[in-house]
Amino acid sequence: MAGLGNSVGSNRALNLLYAIRTIQERTGKDLGATFLSGTTISNSLTELYLLFKYLRPNALESQQIRCFDAWAAIFAKKTTDFEFTVTNSIAAKDRFRYFIKVPELAAFYNEITDYKTAEDVGVDRPEKNEIMCNIPPTPEQEDFIQKLMVFAKTGDATVLGRLPLTESEDKARMLIATDYARKMSLDMRMIDPEYGDNPGNKASICAAKIAEYYHRFDEYRGTQFVFSDLGTYKPGEWSVYAEIKRKLVEDHGIPAHEIRFIQECGTQRSKDRMIADMNAGNVRILFGSTSMLGTGVNAQQRAVAVHHLDCPWRPSDLEQREGRAIRKGNEVAKLHNDNKVDVIIYAVERSLDAYKFNLLHCKQTFISQLKRGAMGLRTIDEGSSDEKSGMNYSEYVAILSGNTDLLEKAKLEKRIAALESEHRSFNKGLGDSRARLRDISDEVEKIEIIIGKMETDHDRYAAAVQWDKEGNPVNALKLDNCQFTDEERMGKYLQALVKNTNTHNEYVRVGEIYGFPVCIVSEKAIVDGVEAIRNRFVVEGQYKYTYNNGQLAMSDTHAACMNFLNALEKLPDTIRQHRERADKKRVDVPTLEAIVSRTWGKEDELKALKSELAALDRKITADITPKHETVAENADDEEIKSTAPQQHSANITPPQSSKEQEDKSSLVAEPQEKYKVQRNSNNRIAMYLH
Repeated sequence: MAGLGNSVGSNRALNLLYAIRTIQERTGKDLGATFLSGTTISNSLTELYLLFKYLRPNALESQQIRCFDAWAAIFAKKTTDFEFTVTNSIAAKDRFRYFIKVPELAAFYNEITDYKTAEDVGVDRPEKNEIMCNIPPTPEQEDFIQKLMVFAKTGDATVLGRLPLTESEDKARMLIATDYARKMSLDMRMIDPEYGDNPGNKASICAAKIAEYYHRFDEYRGTQFVFSDLGTYKPGEWSVYAEIKRKLVEDHGIPAHEIRFIQECGTQRSKDRMIADMNAGNVRILFGSTSMLGTGVNAQQRAVAVHHLDCPWRPSDLEQREGRAIRKGNEVAKLHNDNKVDVIIYAVERSLDAYKFNLLHCKQTFISQLKRGAMGLRTIDEGSSDEKSGMNYSEYVAILSGNTDLLEKAKLEKRIAALESEHRSFNKGLGDSRARLRDISDEVEKIEIIIGKMETDHDRYAAAVQWDKEGNPVNALKLDNCQFTDEERMGKYLQALVKNTNTHNEYVRVGEIYGFPVCIVSEKAIVDGVEAIRNRFVVEGQYKYTYNNGQLAMSDTHAACMNFLNALEKLPDTIRQHRERADKKRVDVPTLEAIVSRTWGKEDELKALKSELAALDRKITADITPKHETVAENADDEEIKSTAPQQHSANITPPQSSKEQEDKSSLVAEPQEKYKVQRNSNNRIAMYLH
């Protein structure tokens, strides 16, 4: 299965698994270990299985997931990519490319993660201003692109000026072709030193852009990072790094000592000194690779731009590169560049540059959405290119030839995905609004019933209440088991009930007032960290009424006796509060009714786009299907019918023995799919424990 990294694993990972399992077996729970990482998913969703294996063994067991195959059967979808073999027949190879049930996978992931971004915690850092710099191919690149297409189709390495491919090399033909395309895009001298300089190549364009930022932010000693994993600096040898530096010095007048390469640092001390010089503005331009400059470099204080000369394989690598400048403490960007850092991506047209960057951005979007639990799609496609197999043949040729069908297909799929996501959001909003309208109607109905009961009780109280000479209601409280009628002793009796009664959560009658029963109820409560019994009093009518939440005054016998009369006197105010609550609920009803009556107005557009995509799929499939040539000149229909069918080695292979099949299988190149987009970069399953 392609794309799963090293199936053997490592002893370090195995030892970690044993240690965590030992802790988990002691507790019998999925506890005992905390993983800390900035990139829990660095490249592919297949890495999630490893997280679950370490941290959720019991949860996996409850779902009867005991191995990767069982997990993949639920969440991943196996696809077949097709590739031409050296005999020009077609071979197939399986890989995981599609992931299904993504919302459920995201929910499972979020059960064990606490994911925080810089925005979540309020880190003050610059925003990314991404700029795509499209560069037309030079005449030499135009010519080489044609040669690459021939090489990818036939495997004839001599067109590239190299010896014919060996048997092992031919199995990796598309990887070789992809590597050539990357070098060709960066600089033709990466392929052959005999090629000369060109004012329109990537090195020249990048040097001009670097010089532009250098002079624009010269007053503030603004600094820049330049990343490339190809053509890195080696003393005494030609490299893209050195070539761009030469152009900056000779063509743009930038002092040589302000341009440095991270590879010059042989020790950590020299690296720290270079970082300090960059923060001070003494070094203005720093070149490096992802591995050497992408991590452990805090030289962001004056950074204004990041330049990507090539595209890394993993989304996490791209994020690490840009993180050198887009981080807290970037004072020049904050004060003098609207708190933004420009990220310039250099892409040669009809090369793999823009396509690879777009693929990385799509994968990073999926990973970020999954981490946040905000996946709208149920199925995602990770693409079909990685650093071990390169691109498949059909995509490679389509991009280099300038065929826009694949790019048009990607645009259609993106638009369809956006509309489908919008449709799902619309339906979800419609369902939520209907549920909200139903809840409001039910709640208003319940409130009206309560108001009716309260009004009945209020009318009953108003008919029975007695008034003294001053116009105050008379406290007509009667206690069932108390022979006293004066407030002082009745109050003490009630206070004694509070201290000594336990009704075990039952309402027990203790008296009445104007025909309304007075009850006490004992409830459990935590008092000063200790479980205790708390007694409350209520006046029962068709509804239960309290004053001071049923809590009795324990230091004032008069106030204790007045508690129940006060509860009945509150009735008009309680009824008014319930009416206000019902009216407040009704305010949203017209808006919700208008929402639930709406229909989604883009159904026709979505259907049209899907039809257009289906037609384009058929066209692409037809374009990449090997054409059958039949000689039929000067022959009538009968002669054509009687002619023996010709064998076409491109897709018709005679029966072979099992041994022959085994021999042929060893020559199969990396897989090719008919028309889909690039495969993801190396699906290496990796964990980082800090």
